[in-house]
Amino acid sequence: MSEGNTWTDRNLALEMVRVTEAAALAASQLMGRGDEKAADQAAVNAMREVLNSLPMAGTVVIGEGERDEAPMLYIGEKVGSGGPEVDIALDPLEGTTITARGDANALAVIALAEKGGFLFAPDVYMDKIAVGGGLPDGIVDLDAEPAENLKELAQAKKMKVADLAVCILDRPRHQDLIDKVRSAGARIVLIRDGDVSAVMATSRADTTLDIYMGQGGAPEGVLAAAALRCIGGQIQGRLLFKNDEQIARAKTMGIEDPDKKYGLHDLAGGNVMFAATGVTDGAMLKGVRRYSGGAATHSLVMRSKTGTVRVIETQHNFDRKTWYGVYV
Repeated sequence: MSEGNTWTDRNLALEMVRVTEAAALAASQLMGRGDEKAADQAAVNAMREVLNSLPMAGTVVIGEGERDEAPMLYIGEKVGSGGPEVDIALDPLEGTTITARGDANALAVIALAEKGGFLFAPDVYMDKIAVGGGLPDGIVDLDAEPAENLKELAQAKKMKVADLAVCILDRPRHQDLIDKVRSAGARIVLIRDGDVSAVMATSRADTTLDIYMGQGGAPEGVLAAAALRCIGGQIQGRLLFKNDEQIARAKTMGIEDPDKKYGLHDLAGGNVMFAATGVTDGAMLKGVRRYSGGAATHSLVMRSKTGTVRVIETQHNFDRKTWYGVYV
């Protein structure tokens, strides 16, 4: 993924869509079936199979757990058939509960970076705040009060605070944050799951979200940062540790300062590629459409180097085991 290897970069980015398509197709078979683990496992198995066919030497640095939790795609797992060395952040099924319920915004997600490009984030919570592109640097700050962030964002967007839409995960731990946002006068969109797609939505003009706030998974924070590197936006995050054992483990992963506030490039630096495929319908992508003999998928693939965003609709013919893509 060097600066002089544009052709390889471009083709590897497009190959990544095959990875997320496979995971989304597999997970979609279990949509609404009430079995989170089975849906996740199906996505993992499909993603691993396609990853191992790609011309790269990849290392999973953001995955689904430790090696002893295999057959998940574990942190440190080597994938690919050989080629450029890359680090991989992935979530075969971002929104396992969403998929099991048949709710909106489930995705299959993957990001690639040059070696060392991603924060080697332990599987803990991360406090996050994110906004879309085209705004002054530092317009919001993780350490500022919600009312102050909303005031600054409204001024920058030439809007009233009352017109801003704040996305927050619907969790009991966020009640204080929700109360503060309501007191500031902003509107709130509560989501059950899927904070990667929610962060991405803040950068899309065709969605209604202006800012994301709250605590979610640290791996999802890295994936969201990878997406924002490509489509534009700002994110800050801070790891949240429950005990000294988690802090000690984080130090073995290279986290020296447990209280550090990470910016966009701290979370996802260098040359980054990102791909996602919808599993269920959402604000960003349509879900898998299954029909007799095949299915249709809706994906996007992005590169930080060029800022290119490709939206891909693919029809998969299960009988012939072939497919074709329509590039929008």
